[in-house]
Amino acid sequence: MSDVHLGAPALANNKERELLFVNWLKMISDDAAEIFLMGDIFDFWFEYKKVVPRGFTRVLGKIAEITDSGVPVHFFTGNHDIWIFDYLPAETGIILHKEPLRIRFSDKKFYLAHGDGLDTDDKGYIMMKKFFTSKLLQRLFTWIHPDLAIRLAHKWSKTSRLSKKIDGTDFRAEQEGLYKFAQSVLLHEPVDYFVFGHRHRLADLKIGENSRFILLGEWLKTFSFGVFDGKTFELKKFNN
Repeated sequence: MSDVHLGAPALANNKERELLFVNWLKMISDDAAEIFLMGDIFDFWFEYKKVVPRGFTRVLGKIAEITDSGVPVHFFTGNHDIWIFDYLPAETGIILHKEPLRIRFSDKKFYLAHGDGLDTDDKGYIMMKKFFTSKLLQRLFTWIHPDLAIRLAHKWSKTSRLSKKIDGTDFRAEQEGLYKFAQSVLLHEPVDYFVFGHRHRLADLKIGENSRFILLGEWLKTFSFGVFDGKTFELKKFNN
């Protein structure tokens, strides 16, 4: 699953969505072999050496409980929670991924990523991502008092598509940068399932001869997620 954007200042129902997310984790933890959180779980996250953002204790506690039970939880950084370093892996036991992951389940090959930065046509964002992943910028940001830093981050977030009510209803595969990216990967290697977040869109499309292109949707209105049972992949919506 992807794109919960917990703590988003543009949204008024953060507490309700956090409780829903925890209930979903409770539901799936009984029979999940592995769990993949595909980015932008938090609307903003930054780890100082001695300070982390307040809130999200129910989510962090539930994730730690799941990993303590022996179920791996993979966490992909998104463009909103790109500044996760060592605190979350150490405290909650997540397996952190900052790059796309190729992995096999049964006899199927998956290509998993949040999706940001993979659209080669989005040159503006690619430059911005290089800026935000700069070690120098990250060090300079630590010099800002956390109260001010988080206030600045929330102000930035209010200019995002969340506040502009942009959704994914205008999806066209032939115009989708991630779809084009997946097509380019298939020229060099076979992949059964491409699974991405980021776009706040829900899609399950044929790509190539034997592959599927999956967009996981979001947890703002759709509350969607994907399940692979060893044979097939299916998109579902969580009805609490």
